Amino acid sequence: MFLYTEEQRARRDNSIWTVIQGVLAPLQFLVFLISLGLVLRYLWTGVGYDAATISILIKTVFLLTIMVTGAIWEKVVFGQYLFAEAFFWEDVFSFLVIALHLAYVWALWTSALSPTEEMWLALAAYAAYVINAGQFLWKLRVARLEASKAALTNEAPA
Repeated sequence: MFLYTEEQRARRDNSIWTVIQGVLAPLQFLVFLISLGLVLRYLWTGVGYDAATISILIKTVFLLTIMVTGAIWEKVVFGQYLFAEAFFWEDVFSFLVIALHLAYVWALWTSALSPTEEMWLALAAYAAYVINAGQFLWKLRVARLEASKAALTNEAPA
């Protein structure tokens, strides 16, 4: 089974939401790397709590933005906002990633955890994010391989 039908591939390729996702994903990854460094710095040295906290909140905003725009992208390409068959498990895992990020925000807001515990929760959210990003990168690779295969099949002499 292919990831996209020809119609879905055409909608994907012609959608502004594909471009938006293509811009937001690497930006989110850059924010993640910076934030990860700040969180680890805090855990190792006890210095920079405010910078780490702000970076986690910025990462959370990026995550929520890419989730909303990704849902719109799925609606355009697959006709439903989330849990399209081709990306079902990625979407399921995305909700775990969101839950962990929002748990961090809740812990920060309520002071339910110590600063060190907050940072460990952020690292758990980040570990889930890395797994989820890997899922999406794998799907991107599969889509490119399928497109190459389809192009070869269409260009083959009859």
